[in-house]
Amino acid sequence: MRECNRADRDSVALALAVTQNTRMVRAASTIASPDVEGHLFEYEQPLNERMRTFMRLEFLYQQMLYNCELEADWATRAATSSLLEILAILNRGDIRTDVHKELDRQIEILKGYQSQPAVDSARLDTLIKTLAASRVELQAIGTHFLQSLKDSAFLSAIKNRSSIPGGTCEFDLPEYSHWLRQPYARRQQDLQNWLAAIQPLCDAIIELLWLIRESAQPTDKMAINGMYQHNMQKDLHCQLLRVLLPTGSPLFPEISGSQHRFTVRFLEWSTIEHRAVKTGHDVGFKSSIC
Repeated sequence: MRECNRADRDSVALALAVTQNTRMVRAASTIASPDVEGHLFEYEQPLNERMRTFMRLEFLYQQMLYNCELEADWATRAATSSLLEILAILNRGDIRTDVHKELDRQIEILKGYQSQPAVDSARLDTLIKTLAASRVELQAIGTHFLQSLKDSAFLSAIKNRSSIPGGTCEFDLPEYSHWLRQPYARRQQDLQNWLAAIQPLCDAIIELLWLIRESAQPTDKMAINGMYQHNMQKDLHCQLLRVLLPTGSPLFPEISGSQHRFTVRFLEWSTIEHRAVKTGHDVGFKSSIC
């Protein structure tokens, strides 16, 4: 199997496909829906801890962006909750350094294609400059970029009560309830101020994940009796597995794996009242290892 060998090589096709600045945040309407490409549903499995963290932050960041655009106070609650979950992840380790290292790695990979005649050099240079700009912004925010959020007594009160079921209701946090009744423009301004502290990091993660996803093309696979296993070469830097199934399929993949190997089991789903079971049929699907 040579999907991972193609991962860096396919970056050429990625560079050719770049038509705009990837730092533009996706619209809320696209964030709200599952990714569909050519009537296929995508299922993803991170293959290392760094990718798990990046994908969790992407998940929460997109939720926050989506809810920030909605006027309802329930949406503002949801956006605030997403922010607090993002902070909980960022407080666990030096994720800023991890993002910086991945930006450096991706820039070096792309620079390796600058001398190749088949590559659109203008588009490749645009992509490299975009990643380099993210690196500069990430460097500029410094190591204490979360301090303003940590020092916020308002956010700390919400965080402390959020661990209690229903702990942020009106009688527990009257100040929070009062803020949620403020005009949408005021609430949105406060959300944007909080967002500004984490936006350079989260935007960089969005760019990196897009780049990683586009670095390998899907190939056809067959799961015999609903089971597919794959061992990866030790010298390959594989970070993400993507499985694609036709829209409307009653099957979904259960994926387990690491940088060394992975297993995909296809389960048949009927209703929420019945537990999904592994199919006994051969299953054709597409996958890419990025």
